[in-house]
Amino acid sequence: MNKNTYLNVLVTVILIVMAVLCFVFVSALDQLRFAMEDMNRSMKNIESRLAGLRVVSGNQPAAANGTGADVANRQYYDQNADQGGRLITAFGADVGNMNMLVTNDAYVSEIWSKTMDSLADRDYADNGSGALKPMLAESWTISPDKLKYRIKLRRGILWHDFRDPVTGKEWKNREVTAHDFKFYLDVVKNEDVDCAPLRGYLKDIDRIDVINDHEFEVIWNKPYFLAEDISLGLIPLPRHLYHAYEGPFDGKKFNDDHERNRMVVGCGPYRFDKWEKGRRIVLRRFDNYYGRNLGIMPPIETIAFDIIQHPNTRLQALLSNELDLDSLSADQWVNRTGTREFQKDGSLEKLQYPSSMYSYIGLNQKNELFRDKRVRQALSHLVNREKILKDVFFNLAEMVSGPFPKTSASYDQSIRPYSFDVEKAKLLLAEAGWKDTDGDGILDRDGKPFRFTLIYPNVSVSNQKMLPIIKEDMAKAGIQMDLLGIEWSVLVQRLEKKQFDACTLAWTGTLKPDPYQLWHSSLAEVNASSNHIAFANPKADELIEKIRLCFDPAERNRLYHEFHRLIHDEEPYLFLFAPHSLVAVNKRYNNRRVFRDGLKTNILWVERNRQLQVPGY
Repeated sequence: MNKNTYLNVLVTVILIVMAVLCFVFVSALDQLRFAMEDMNRSMKNIESRLAGLRVVSGNQPAAANGTGADVANRQYYDQNADQGGRLITAFGADVGNMNMLVTNDAYVSEIWSKTMDSLADRDYADNGSGALKPMLAESWTISPDKLKYRIKLRRGILWHDFRDPVTGKEWKNREVTAHDFKFYLDVVKNEDVDCAPLRGYLKDIDRIDVINDHEFEVIWNKPYFLAEDISLGLIPLPRHLYHAYEGPFDGKKFNDDHERNRMVVGCGPYRFDKWEKGRRIVLRRFDNYYGRNLGIMPPIETIAFDIIQHPNTRLQALLSNELDLDSLSADQWVNRTGTREFQKDGSLEKLQYPSSMYSYIGLNQKNELFRDKRVRQALSHLVNREKILKDVFFNLAEMVSGPFPKTSASYDQSIRPYSFDVEKAKLLLAEAGWKDTDGDGILDRDGKPFRFTLIYPNVSVSNQKMLPIIKEDMAKAGIQMDLLGIEWSVLVQRLEKKQFDACTLAWTGTLKPDPYQLWHSSLAEVNASSNHIAFANPKADELIEKIRLCFDPAERNRLYHEFHRLIHDEEPYLFLFAPHSLVAVNKRYNNRRVFRDGLKTNILWVERNRQLQVPGY
């Protein structure tokens, strides 16, 4: 999602944890906006919790001067910017609840990225090789064995004020402490809490030891190449909201606390204001944000996320000044932006930049149709990627061959996607025992026809154009692929329970990916895991474990490439495209800067005489 990545850091472990992984379910455009903004919604959530950070190593303070005066990305904020005004963008669907730990929803992660800060963040312009800069942390040190991370918090960081929706108690001016970070880890590690994907990334953290209110240690059981990233991507969790009752913490209650899960309480630059179900979610700037005195207070006063399902309706809202920012589909970019609003003297600017997203068709390995890799390879040979790239995506994407972002060093550029070759597909299918024995035009084996159903988000215009092309080409080899467009919430439920034949989705990756969450066999039978196709391969497991223990970037890239080759050979996904990020933004916003992971809305500002307000607010 291009909508800002998490401050990036959990806004990396939620906000890294909002930048390492990960890889969540999502969609960022209709150009795979449901094959990529919503098709990505689940993993982007994790990725937003875990982001790809990199910390300095050794026994050195992260803040070079050690004074706590340093803070990430201050140089990109205009200190003379006019304050106030609005930014309205759109979600393609409403959220189910606001608790990011128990929902795999990229939109919820987007909200948390505005309302919560992590301990540290990367420079927006960093390519992944630089050090982290402090956010909630004032400084930190790392033990030589990289198993202990001692963190010193800034003083005076406040939680957002709120009224408990259950007890009615008012909470004001409560300080964030080390205990809130320990509470976060304890909640994630609680087996009753529905956060299995996130728990997998934190499973090797042994504990958090609280030293005092402003110091704590994150202690790992064993080395892990992302331990620095995840430790500095941790966020606090408000115990006074989620454990506002006597007795031990109840993980099942945390999952189902419907009233408290309809709000967000954070310590970031924006506070949750209102959720009008099915219509709009509103955030307002937090006046007591610690970043105000550090030069990182966002100038925009109010952010709104309007719930608008159809991409053409969103485009009309942009043209009529009801939206200020949104993604565009490839079709819209080429065919719908010739109006005066997009001209040089118009009100809207188009921005295009590479994304770390890739789309795919996932083949459920529980279905015996897909257990032979020759069959999976044959299906990939039946995808006419070149035609789809030209006719559906207008060449505003790139074909991909494997499970990593094409823009990262982890992706092996020498591996080519499977060619479109119907005859080769027929040969592979015949080798696997599939023949048309009854002359009905559909292959069969042992009396069973080769027929399956592919599910996809029903509002995706790009899927509606792409999938019939693939269906027609599958039929040329005697395969009947039925198409079923369903609502996102229903699709997620079926994915979580692994109750589907095939699906078309998308993932967003990071600069230092960990394949564990998507590909490790230990998650193949786990409901709601990101390994929703139940992939299990001993060699893949072996490579994943080596990657997780490899601290040398060059050697890790070699392992990534070996893993890429293995997955390409097995082809449990039919890898499709890496779309370009296509965005339209109103020109009244100043400081429109595109970084590696997109446009940063927290640095935008508007002259006072051009500011608008959210209707009704």
